[in-house]
Amino acid sequence: MFVHAHPDDEVISTGIAIASYAAAPETSVTLVTCTLGEEGEVLVPELVNLRADLGDQLGGYRIGELAGSCAALGVTEHRFLGGPGRFRDSGMMGTPPNDHPRSLWQADLDEATAELVRIVREIRPHVLVSYDSFGSYGHPDHIRAHEVTARAFTDAADPSFAPGTGAPWQPAKRYETAMSRSQAVAGFEHFRDEATTDNPFAGLASVDDLPVRFVEDDAITTEITAAEPFLDAKIAAMRAHRTQMAVDGFFFALADGIGQRAWGTELFVLAAGERGPGATAHGREQDLLAGIDL
Repeated sequence: MFVHAHPDDEVISTGIAIASYAAAPETSVTLVTCTLGEEGEVLVPELVNLRADLGDQLGGYRIGELAGSCAALGVTEHRFLGGPGRFRDSGMMGTPPNDHPRSLWQADLDEATAELVRIVREIRPHVLVSYDSFGSYGHPDHIRAHEVTARAFTDAADPSFAPGTGAPWQPAKRYETAMSRSQAVAGFEHFRDEATTDNPFAGLASVDDLPVRFVEDDAITTEITAAEPFLDAKIAAMRAHRTQMAVDGFFFALADGIGQRAWGTELFVLAAGERGPGATAHGREQDLLAGIDL
């Protein structure tokens, strides 16, 4: 079960993992999206009136984009946390949308956790995947998604928590997505002079100028590497989010420039549960289910 903050987050850091497990006959995938992404940018000029400060209809439009992404990745089991629109996109940290009464950032943590516990008890996943405590880059919704997932990992097994939401269930593992420092440095060296829109490396002296929490290589426990056709599925899912990812922008330059290295490997840190056997040069697991008796 993958728990993400907004539509499009599912593909950027976990698209390969989602597509590979969705395609395997012995495994299944559930995607949980916490908000509709109402505060996102709109990179398609003819759709600019969807923006939150104009028509405020972007969230509804992004439901369709997410459906296209799920189709590309092979996901058939998708849920919005609490239902579509229950929790609103909080915007970037320190901005007015943080204070919206329906924002995920303002949500009661017990209430939001109970909604995820309800899904965990229904689906009974062996593994939960979300972000680290910084939400990868400090976005309030990513931080809250981490908090809700970390709590649900243990609270779903507690029969006294959220009674009436199903029988207790304890997943075996919880993972957090990661970007390694070496991965970031490689991207910086390759793309700092790339003339694309939304290039995060443009004008920076080093990757340390980015507001991202990078993980040292020896702390990464798990590495999922694309096999055909999962990289193609990930790129197709990215294209489904056209309001968020410009075809002439950084994400697709990354896909076209160093494709397999940039998007074909996804990294994780095991935050709870027992580590399975490792098989890479770094001794990393190559399977989120490694060591679990299914």
